[in-house]
Amino acid sequence: MSSEPLISIGLVTWNSASYLSDCLSALARQQHANYELIVVDNASADHSLELVKQSSLSARIIVNDSNVGFSRAHNQAIRASKGVYYLSLNPDVFLTPDYLFQMMSAIEMDNTIGQVSGKLYRISDITEIGCSRFLDSTGMFFTPNQRHFDRGAGEIDTGQYDKLEYIFGASGAAAFYRRAALEDTAIDGEYFAESFFAYREDADLSWRMQLMGWKALYAPHAQAYHFRAVRRDAHRGDIDASINMHSVKNRFLMRIRNQTWKNGIRFFLPTLWRDLLVIGYVTLFEHSSLPAFRSLLRLCPETLHERGEIMSKRRVSDAYIGQWFRQKAVPFHIRGNE
Repeated sequence: MSSEPLISIGLVTWNSASYLSDCLSALARQQHANYELIVVDNASADHSLELVKQSSLSARIIVNDSNVGFSRAHNQAIRASKGVYYLSLNPDVFLTPDYLFQMMSAIEMDNTIGQVSGKLYRISDITEIGCSRFLDSTGMFFTPNQRHFDRGAGEIDTGQYDKLEYIFGASGAAAFYRRAALEDTAIDGEYFAESFFAYREDADLSWRMQLMGWKALYAPHAQAYHFRAVRRDAHRGDIDASINMHSVKNRFLMRIRNQTWKNGIRFFLPTLWRDLLVIGYVTLFEHSSLPAFRSLLRLCPETLHERGEIMSKRRVSDAYIGQWFRQKAVPFHIRGNE
């Protein structure tokens, strides 16, 4: 039996066959060999399941009758997992051989670290694995108007993100979580908020972890390549309508759940301005996202209940959380939460 900590890897598939072989091959080359793979398939219509069965004989497979979304599928994987750590992995992410080792080394530096982000490079073709220098994410940051972005997205890597440092959160495409932190921050048994379905659920979890005193660390030596289907710089008209709708809905859900009253007042004006832009754009030009507002009304009682649970478990001050909301990404070496 291995003395290395067990890492659980949750892989959610939905018509992911074009990426799976390379993703699973990268997993098979990991230096840290003590891991379990849990694949949750959201009713794929392609041969995703066949590829998993052929490529990873030891994988535990959970098959859903319909597409239940990113959040619920990962919750299924986490509940089925046994590891000390959990990696949420997208099938379009390809890990370098020491990724798991580097992530585990980083999170074990401090038992208050709840999540770790590696350095993700952006690719547009499989042939770019190992050679792309365009950054996709070096962690997550929030602006005063409550938008969240990936640090360094679209930049050329010149070593500007080569320091080990504290950040706000990790991109769910390849985020490494401490199991104890996931259990501590779960609300009504949900690790990722299932009302989100997909999109922004990683930001919601990062915000919740920060509120409850769990730090996020950026580990630059943990590197991976991400074939990102939806980019922040993409025109909304070129993005699937359901993605835009969930993105609008979840922007408000996330804030209702996590924003403290003092910081809500502190950042009221920039947030209001952004809200008005979003509402105006949807009302005038993006009618396919109007159901987001109906969903908000329907989900409001449940979301307010969840907010109460989150705030009852908050362990840090408004000032601590407020320092993260900046116009530009500024990492911290945090000495305390006071």
